[in-house]
Amino acid sequence: MSIAAPDVLHGPGDPIDVAGRGGADVTARSPLQLFWMRFRRDRVATGALAFIALLIVIAIAAPLIISLAGTPGPDVQDSAALDPAFGTPTGPSAAHPLGVDGNGRDVFARVLYGARVSLQVALIATLLSMLIGVAVGMIAGFYRGWVDGLLSRVIDVVLAFPILLRALGIGAACSLGNGCLGGTIKPGVGVVILVIVVVNWTFIARIVRGQVLSLREKEYVEAARSLGASNRRILVRDVLPNLVAPIMVYSTLLIPQNILLEAALSFLGVGVQPPNATWGAMIADAIATFDSAWWYMTFPGMALLLTVLAFNLLGDGMQDALNPRAKR
Repeated sequence: MSIAAPDVLHGPGDPIDVAGRGGADVTARSPLQLFWMRFRRDRVATGALAFIALLIVIAIAAPLIISLAGTPGPDVQDSAALDPAFGTPTGPSAAHPLGVDGNGRDVFARVLYGARVSLQVALIATLLSMLIGVAVGMIAGFYRGWVDGLLSRVIDVVLAFPILLRALGIGAACSLGNGCLGGTIKPGVGVVILVIVVVNWTFIARIVRGQVLSLREKEYVEAARSLGASNRRILVRDVLPNLVAPIMVYSTLLIPQNILLEAALSFLGVGVQPPNATWGAMIADAIATFDSAWWYMTFPGMALLLTVLAFNLLGDGMQDALNPRAKR
């Protein structure tokens, strides 16, 4: 009895056909490809990403959009747009799609420009917080000993003060006169970014420190150390790349917190100063006239709600996509 030879013989260098004859060869995927493959299956997260991308485009093109819509600028006060009998704000109309505020300023234009301020503050403050927090957390977790003890006590002292109270104090002090640090930090957006960075870098440092304490005991770190690699090289080449996933996830979750903090500071009067349009300041101005001018609080409030919700959903989607144990 003879045994038939297989149709295809695989040599040492030939690709293995795991799917049977005529099947596709197995190809390896990079971590980025695996992340995107998981992420795009999440319809909610991809929708949130599309909304954020659209919001960024709208914020950048706000002057062009206002010009195409034919509405006045965010700081233009038009008394003719107010109610002629009582001088009160008027609601949405053809000339003002989202109505006007008590000073006759167009709400549509102010909401668009408020998006510019919120995104600018949130993105810059998050980036600076990440740089400081990652550096401090890596040093504390890797070197341990007295370095870890000193940096951890500094973090504890900063966290001992209530966040909003500390932010109000710094914001109020830096919003007067020439600002802070000899005029380096000017009142306005710079002060808000400073306040948020001072508050948020500590949380990032604690998270990174905990990750580094685990990573420094891994086999590849011991192997690099045995080969004579310096501590700086180990931190940059071996430890930092393994922190990319948690840093990305926490960044997307931190951005909405920063947007809300900026809105809270502007609402309380120590954030971005008038006449600059911010969502928090618009909501604060609308309190007195909410019963008669609902549109002035509703539209900036909805913009703030949708923006924060989109970033939170994006962060959740990225966390699921970067988790190798997630079931898809």
